[in-house]
Amino acid sequence: MMKIALLTDGITPYVVGGMQKHSFNLAKYFTFHGVEVTLFHFVEKNTFLVSNKELNKILFGEKSNYTVKSYCYHFPNSLKFPGHYIYNSYRYSKLIFNSIKPILNEFDFIYSKGFCGWKLILKKKRGIVSPNIGVNFHGFEMWQKPPTIKAYFQSLLLRPFIKWNIKNCDFVFSYGSKISEIIKKRGINNNSIIESPSGIDVEFIRKLDSIKNSQKRKFLFIGRDERRKGIKELSEVIKNLNLEILNIEFHFIGQIKNENKLKSKNIYYYGLIKNTEKIVKIIDKMDVLICPSYSEGMPNVIIEAMARGLAIIATNVGAVSLLIDNKVGWLIDKDNLILSLNKSINKACHLENDKLLLMKNSAIEKIIKLYRWDEVIKDLIKKLNNGIAR
Repeated sequence: MMKIALLTDGITPYVVGGMQKHSFNLAKYFTFHGVEVTLFHFVEKNTFLVSNKELNKILFGEKSNYTVKSYCYHFPNSLKFPGHYIYNSYRYSKLIFNSIKPILNEFDFIYSKGFCGWKLILKKKRGIVSPNIGVNFHGFEMWQKPPTIKAYFQSLLLRPFIKWNIKNCDFVFSYGSKISEIIKKRGINNNSIIESPSGIDVEFIRKLDSIKNSQKRKFLFIGRDERRKGIKELSEVIKNLNLEILNIEFHFIGQIKNENKLKSKNIYYYGLIKNTEKIVKIIDKMDVLICPSYSEGMPNVIIEAMARGLAIIATNVGAVSLLIDNKVGWLIDKDNLILSLNKSINKACHLENDKLLLMKNSAIEKIIKLYRWDEVIKDLIKKLNNGIAR
């Protein structure tokens, strides 16, 4: 039985985010496929540490015989200063190292998210005996085009520390496509890159015979009111569309500042929704997901929307091009975002009903074929075994 230490920057539902959801599914599906997982994760300082019993209940359900071992920490805090996140991430990696050091020889592989393995990598470089360490920085957004000057300088601050970690570990995880290109440009040998996509629970995938178009063409955005998510550009495009004549609606899930909300009876803002069932009910009424981000990895929101039968409009960043082709939607250019977004939305507005339905079905079929967690994890285990055998 393979034994893996999974070092994470939090997991769903205790910490919200795409990376955290990915960590949750890694722990869950590794265990389903016979891997013994020891999970290292954090919660915020103002919350209770998560017990092993509670964690396993969240991962597998109350009556399951599956279990993971776990170590839970409070994420270190400090006064805010330029680079405080990097400083606190290193402190967190020290907490993990102190826990894992006495049991290092129990593991076959260390899977580290972000900076979680930083201290261990440093110690290994200085001579401590450790299993192979693979590091996953997900989208490597700090080397993707930033939307603002401020974001550019924030990226510059992160780059040297991330480059040190990926240059000194044994393997670097990639979703593929443009992300692998970024990693190779940092001097990482192709043999040290493990490509593995994200995935979806098979139960989440909608049945093909239940797909239909709405009477109005309905577009959906899911995400934070964060500059890199392209919501400003999307709003600019919407302002110049005649929603009534086009017979279309726009729906937004996520915390959007009041001053950034557009006023129209054809535009709906739901705020932050954490309940998955509520989100799915909204998704299932939509036709097209819009993801106009300046930088991404392999967005869960796209995989989930495709699994529920939505066509997709998304920028060609990160590993998005692996998900989106002309059979399931439209890839748009981040360098001409407003123009490209406007063209794609207009194409989606005027697309014949039968062609839109074909796109929706193709989206589900692609997810079933390539992005079910059961299949993703089998392939990843095979690649890890190959890495261990070297």
